[in-house]
Amino acid sequence: MTEEEIIVGLRVDVDTFRGTRDGVPGLLKILKKHGLHATFFFSVGPDNMGRHLWRLLKPAFLLKMLRSKAASLYGWDILLRGTFWPGPQIAKKLAPIIRDTEAAGHEVGLHSWDHHRWQMHMHRMSTGQIYKDIQAGVDSLEDILESAPRCSAVAGWKANQQVVVEKSKFGFLYNSDCRGESIFRPVIDGVEYAPQIPATLPTYDEVIGHNGITADNYNDHMLELIVPERLNVLTIHAEVEGIVCAEMFDNFLAAAKTRNIRFVPMSELLPDDLSTLPIDSVTTAPLPGREGWVCWQASLVS
Repeated sequence: MTEEEIIVGLRVDVDTFRGTRDGVPGLLKILKKHGLHATFFFSVGPDNMGRHLWRLLKPAFLLKMLRSKAASLYGWDILLRGTFWPGPQIAKKLAPIIRDTEAAGHEVGLHSWDHHRWQMHMHRMSTGQIYKDIQAGVDSLEDILESAPRCSAVAGWKANQQVVVEKSKFGFLYNSDCRGESIFRPVIDGVEYAPQIPATLPTYDEVIGHNGITADNYNDHMLELIVPERLNVLTIHAEVEGIVCAEMFDNFLAAAKTRNIRFVPMSELLPDDLSTLPIDSVTTAPLPGREGWVCWQASLVS
């Protein structure tokens, strides 16, 4: 009896200049080797990730950085970007890589304009500031690809109902702004918005170093979390699986194939008739392994 194929949505978050320059080409080679396609969400504005430096004063963030060996993942030079010198404009300098990604058959969407600013300050942004930030990112990708992105996923899962409303003004087919268990149509104040495809599986930095999970058993652990008859969405990062952990990710995909697991772009998870999707909403709540709050599928938060 043939084992049932398990479909997994594969999203690649590209947070930084280094991730775009070095990680994306590495991932394109790995995915081509395995005959797979994914959804790449690009940060396109200034790389100011060095401004996260002050967060090392927070114990939870410091422990996460030590567990995941963040300096080796992201490079020591990241600490200088947006601090000791201006952060480089990612899309302006690396536009050919974004074009290559789309040309290779991958889905391309918007992650952020300024990843650091969104992740750290979104909750304090006005409606106008949120709209302006999304608009800058959309315009940048449209200039590069000659068409507007059809999907988006906020940086760090930092979103709330206000973000969902502002995103509706850009005509995205879907968004992936929250953690959850099923695809749904968010309804806010009686108005229905574009579907949300939640991330369902943890990221590398959320599990490595926890409960005995090491680089040696990480792949096995993640494969055990992928189960049939439910939504499976895996988020990887160009800075992690595309660079330092590239060999591990290559092995992960090979092992997944032996289990009849197939990875697809996020849009392939959507039904033909979006009206069949259940109604839900979004809210904010903590997430184990990650500092602070993230956006959640509301029905899962008590």
